[in-house]
Amino acid sequence: MRKLLFHEIHQKARLSVKEVNDTLREFELYSSQWSILFCLKQFGSMTQKEIWQYLNVEAPTVTRTIVRLEESGWILRREGKDKRERIVQLSPFAEQKMSEIAERIGQTEKTLVSGLSDKEQDQLILLLKKIGTNNSGEKDVNNE
Repeated sequence: MRKLLFHEIHQKARLSVKEVNDTLREFELYSSQWSILFCLKQFGSMTQKEIWQYLNVEAPTVTRTIVRLEESGWILRREGKDKRERIVQLSPFAEQKMSEIAERIGQTEKTLVSGLSDKEQDQLILLLKKIGTNNSGEKDVNNE
């Protein structure tokens, strides 16, 4: 049965993305954009490189998403230490909207995991964090 593990993870990830996209529609955002906004809310200003490394997404994909977020007023970018480095931060508009969006996402998450007890949810988070990690000290939203 273990052969189905990654299939199940993939299917649940697709379901989660679909539900989050439905939730974010009222804010004219997509889950990929929310991922970046969430990172910036959790960790503060980040370089584009830090964002794509944390999200495990190719740099050009993150750059395109950041450009769209900047054009729509969600983020601000500035030059870093050298002209190639770009530092990204939430815009005042995004700061104002983040708690409302997070509340909506929380409601969606609650619905998706409603069949799990609190203990099972904690265990699932712990197990998912173990997949693909080698204790390299990567950033964690809970700072663990």
